[in-house]
Order: sequence, then structure tokens, then C-alpha cells
Amino acid sequence: MTVNDTKPPAPAPAPQGANRSTTRLGDRVFSNLSKGSGIALLVIMAAIAVFLAIRAVVAIRANDGNFLTTFAWEANADPPYFGIAVLLFGTVVSSVIAMVIAVPVAVGIALFLSHYAPRRLATPIGYLVDLLAAVPSIIYGLWGALYLVPRLTGVYEWLDDLFGWTGVFAYDGSPARSLMTVGILLAVMILPIITSVTREVFQQTPKAHQEAALALGATRWEVIRVTVLPFGRSGVISASMLGLGRALGETMAVATVLSPSFLINASLLESGGGTFAQNIASQFKEAGSMGRDALIASGLVLFLLTLLVNGAARLIIARRKEYSGANA
Repeated sequence: MTVNDTKPPAPAPAPQGANRSTTRLGDRVFSNLSKGSGIALLVIMAAIAVFLAIRAVVAIRANDGNFLTTFAWEANADPPYFGIAVLLFGTVVSSVIAMVIAVPVAVGIALFLSHYAPRRLATPIGYLVDLLAAVPSIIYGLWGALYLVPRLTGVYEWLDDLFGWTGVFAYDGSPARSLMTVGILLAVMILPIITSVTREVFQQTPKAHQEAALALGATRWEVIRVTVLPFGRSGVISASMLGLGRALGETMAVATVLSPSFLINASLLESGGGTFAQNIASQFKEAGSMGRDALIASGLVLFLLTLLVNGAARLIIARRKEYSGANA
């Protein structure tokens, strides 16, 4: 037999039932339900945005275009005057403080549970973290108002002695119901959420990568730094955005702890401030027709802020994946 007489091997027959998954009734039903759920979610989000926009336009027009710059909130006055300057400042600052405190601690706890702690210790601590994520926000608010606030006075006086000259940590001696207190409370609230998600991401790191690093003589910390942290970077960002979303929209805990005030203070330790959610919860009951429209307008700003934050997070994650794929 010559070389030219050889025939290429016949292709292997397709396994029976290979196309069955595309024709099964259950798969078609599940696919349609999934698509319908996604479309329904988009419709609900659009309906919420349209409702907020329609009610907000009425209030913004009645305020003569000062909605973004006015510091007071007198929506029931004649004429009404109100603005989101203080609320936007308080919401962003308290959330940033919470993220600065919570994210490093959450990553450290997640690494301890996934790579350092023995299983008999990591399991109960993991259950405890999950339980803390389920605690109602009003419980955190009561704990913050009755336990945390009185015990922060000494800390704030110490910060005032060391860094009061900066103006950021100048303390006036009043009860510690400030944006800094709210930030600390929010950090405690979002810590379990970030920890739980981050721990699950770190545990998904391929064992082959870790074993290869150990075979090359890397220490445990070097293995974490070279394999675990790069692998879990996108997950940490996603977990942080989940925590930030809760911090931005938290209502009862903030309303319980914060002393409402429509002043922007240079110091984070001075009492007062305000957030969107806290202002809506405290003002909605007494608000008239125009006052409710004004609160809905502030809710629209919070809605857009949340969408902006989540959109930025998705963009960061997408770029990380593109960068990782290009370097693979």
C-alpha cells in the first residue's frame, strides 16, 4: 500500500443525544424563563427610573434650579427651597469611610479563613460571618446609638489632640453622632458581606497554581500574593461594590445614629450631616405633596449614584479580565 492509497480516518459519529439539549421541552422552558426574567428586571428598573424622573421634575422646577446647590431642606415652605448638596456630601463621605475601613479587614479575614485557619476553626467563624450579614440594620443602629457612640468620645478626643490642626479631625466635644461614626457603623455592617463573597472567591483559586508556587519554593504569603490575590481581584472588587451598595442606601442604622444637620463641616468628627436614605426616612411622614416630590428627587439622585458606582465597577472588572487575557 502506497502513501497515496491511505485514507484519512472517518470522523467519529456524533454521540446519540448530542442535539437533544436544544430540543428538550425543559431546556426550552428554562431558556425562555431566563430570558423573561432578564427582560422583566430591565422593565422594572426602567419603570422605577421613569417614576422617579417624572416626580423629580416637578420638584426641581419648583425649586428654581437650585436643587444641586441649596444646603437647606424646607420643601414644605412657600416658596419651597431644598437641595442635595449636604446629602450628597454626607452619603459619599460616610460610604468612603466605611469602604476604607471594611475592605482591608474583610480581605484579611477572608484570607485567614481560606488559607491560614484550620478547618475546625474556619468553619464556625465562617458561619458567624454569614450570620452577621443577616442581622437587621435596626439592630446595628441600636448598637451604634447605645454602645458605639458613647465609646467613641475618647477616640475622637485623641484624634483631635494629634490631628486637630488639619481641621478634618477637629472635635467639638459634643456626642459623637457624626459622619465618622456613621462610617464606622457602616463598615461593621458591610464587613460580613464583603468577607463572605471574598472568601468564596479565594477558595476557588486553582490548586495547581498554588502547588506550582509551593514547588518553586514560595512561602505561604508569596503563594497568596502571586496566585490568590491576582486570581481573586475581580471578586474582591465585586464584593466591595456589593458592600458599597448597602452603605449608600442604608437607612435605619444611619437615622438612628446620625444627628441630622444641613451643614457641611470640614471636620468628620463634628456632629451633624445627612445622607439621602436617612433624610427620606426622617422627612417622608411629615412631608406634603411638594415635600414628597422633593424626597423622590433626592431618591433619583441616589438611584443614579448607585447605577454609576455599579457601572464603574463592571468597567473595572471588564478591563481587568481583558488585561489578564492579554497577558495569559
